[in-house]
Amino acid sequence: MEPIKVLIADDHGVVREGLMALLQTIEVIDIVGVAKNGVDAVEKTKKLLPDVILMDLRMPCMDGVEATRQIKRQFPHIGIIALTIEEEQQHIVDFVLAGATGYLLKDSDPSQIIKAIRTIARGDSLIHPSIAGKILAEFSLLAEDKSQNRPLVDHDLTEREITVLRLVASGQSNKEVANSLELSEKTVKNHLRNIFHKLHVYDRTQAVVLAIRRGIIPLGKL
Repeated sequence: MEPIKVLIADDHGVVREGLMALLQTIEVIDIVGVAKNGVDAVEKTKKLLPDVILMDLRMPCMDGVEATRQIKRQFPHIGIIALTIEEEQQHIVDFVLAGATGYLLKDSDPSQIIKAIRTIARGDSLIHPSIAGKILAEFSLLAEDKSQNRPLVDHDLTEREITVLRLVASGQSNKEVANSLELSEKTVKNHLRNIFHKLHVYDRTQAVVLAIRRGIIPLGKL
């Protein structure tokens, strides 16, 4: 098995060194570089082509959200794990829409960070439970806003694709969705691939957030 190439992007030296000390002990992980700000992260990504990036939100020159947006535009296959703190709830949705694939609190256990890297490297998404709640809370507030009474954005998702997306939004894995709908996992993955293409997104989490924002899957039916 090829090692997972990881780039660490954080403007705090202590955080970078702590993550490096942790990840260097894991045989399947290869730290290919570190970045001190968003601009540096984008440039290092072009040169090093990591499999996964640990991306801080607050960095000088360019924040993590914009860096994520630029990286995913050029390298949609690269997984990006957003590192956030509890107080940054209002920025989590921005990270989702920018294309981050995983979301962790900075004080997450080492085992959670390692699990997240392995999960994202496989092409799946991973969200810290407390952050998942904040995402739904943020959209609940949006749903209550009178401005959300605007007409829904058109989409060309099929009824089956919407059903798959709703089950994913409820927290089901591909295998659980397959069992719920009596389909094969391969068929579920094909549906998700079509959903990503139609919504112009990169992953499950981004698809769910965009679908909620557009009203394709109402919050009350999750």
